[in-house]
Amino acid sequence: MSEHVVDVGDRHIKEVNEEIQEAAAAGKPIRVINTFSRHNLGIGLPDGARLSFEGSVGYYCGGLNTGAIIDIERNSGWAVGEGMSKGHITIGERAGMSCGAAMIGGTIHVKGDTGPRCGVAMKGGNIVVEGKIGYQSGFMAHAGKIIALGGAGASCADALWQGEVWVAGEVESLGVDVNVVEPTAEEVAEVDAILDPLGLVDSSRNWRKMVSGQRLWYFEARDASAWLMI
Repeated sequence: MSEHVVDVGDRHIKEVNEEIQEAAAAGKPIRVINTFSRHNLGIGLPDGARLSFEGSVGYYCGGLNTGAIIDIERNSGWAVGEGMSKGHITIGERAGMSCGAAMIGGTIHVKGDTGPRCGVAMKGGNIVVEGKIGYQSGFMAHAGKIIALGGAGASCADALWQGEVWVAGEVESLGVDVNVVEPTAEEVAEVDAILDPLGLVDSSRNWRKMVSGQRLWYFEARDASAWLMI
């Protein structure tokens, strides 16, 4: 089936997204051109849709994805893939702040670095970053895995719940209430199973697995020292 080309330019973003949805419903692969880093492109795409963006995109691209395969040629702005429940998003270069915020499932693959708070409040799924994750990545992640192959910025994995942050490379500093644990062979195999389809498995990596220290899970809310002592 021939691809459907969507030209963004200066068109109203609602009109652009309606055209994308119609092409997806018809089962056509979609190529989006002249994106000009516009915001809110490709929101709420259905399962089975295939979409590629030429150039860079703005905020919230691929948000609320329910199963589409999305390729972004260059950079993405804030909150790419926010709230996605299924599917796969690839960013060819850098992702901005809050990549994968509040995502529930699926995979986001960033070939460069990410900005601050990568995976903030995520509740499932996986974020794989070939470069470095920014300041306070993993903040309050409830579930899922953030896997960074090129190190991490300051305050990494701050205030985790049951999410995990895996880092190969240098970590500038740890956030509040973080434990760094030695992963088991079985846990490393689980991470390798995520990396394998992306061609990123490397048995020589020295992983730091970060999980919650659980000291913030149980405390008297009126006792400020519970926060101040951590």
